[in-house]
Amino acid sequence: MKVVVVDGGGLMGVETALCVRDHGHEVALVQAPGDPHAPLSDEVAEALRGCSVLVDLAHQPSVDIGTLAEDHGLVVDEAALVDSWAGSTGALLRAGAAAGVRHHVCLSVVGVDRIGREGVFRALRNREAMARRSGIPYSILRATQTFDAAEDIATAATEDWIVWVPPAEVRPVSLTDVATLLAHTAVTRPVNGVREIAGPEQFRLDAFVRTALLTEAEYRQVRTDALSPFYGARLRPRDLLPGPDAFIARTTYREWFTGRPAPDTTS
Repeated sequence: MKVVVVDGGGLMGVETALCVRDHGHEVALVQAPGDPHAPLSDEVAEALRGCSVLVDLAHQPSVDIGTLAEDHGLVVDEAALVDSWAGSTGALLRAGAAAGVRHHVCLSVVGVDRIGREGVFRALRNREAMARRSGIPYSILRATQTFDAAEDIATAATEDWIVWVPPAEVRPVSLTDVATLLAHTAVTRPVNGVREIAGPEQFRLDAFVRTALLTEAEYRQVRTDALSPFYGARLRPRDLLPGPDAFIARTTYREWFTGRPAPDTTS
């Protein structure tokens, strides 16, 4: 079976592709289209030839979804983001259908069903709806924030050297654990619904970010503010927590932190 992983160039795509290969299947990792309204590249079209499963990791919350302003943090144009992601998602779905793809796997974010009317979650919710309406058997995997994402979350929330983070509860998860479940989902039958994955420990988002920024090279201070947006969305305390049926990964934050490369403090 051939699996195509479409990614924006991050580690999630690489690790997912490696896990699919470990399952004994052919896999191709391709770059997501840069222009959402342009035809798919020859690379993507060629990769989809003979493809059975398409894994779409292309659009996730990051500082790239908006404009960073020194005194406002990340500013998100919701309408433009929805339009952009809908364009590229629609192109992938149409190309997948034309190529005979039998399973479309979409990575999303835990909480999109509760806060899907604001910020990045509005665009994520629309992507999920497009997968459901496509006519292709599908699986949606919603993940909590990865351990690696703390720095990006901090950058998006920085205003004048202060990181303003809401005190929402989170269960951050290892990127490797998410990639492992993505690969397993890709090589098994479509669920035609939603699965969730979360980490084994629960923290407040502000405490999670504060802990992640405890390095000698870090100059910013983390402050708690319930009204501060999270990638353009206002959060209630439990909006980012998974449901009772979520798959709970094993890797703890301490295990991940101990195993990661030491930060470069020489620059």
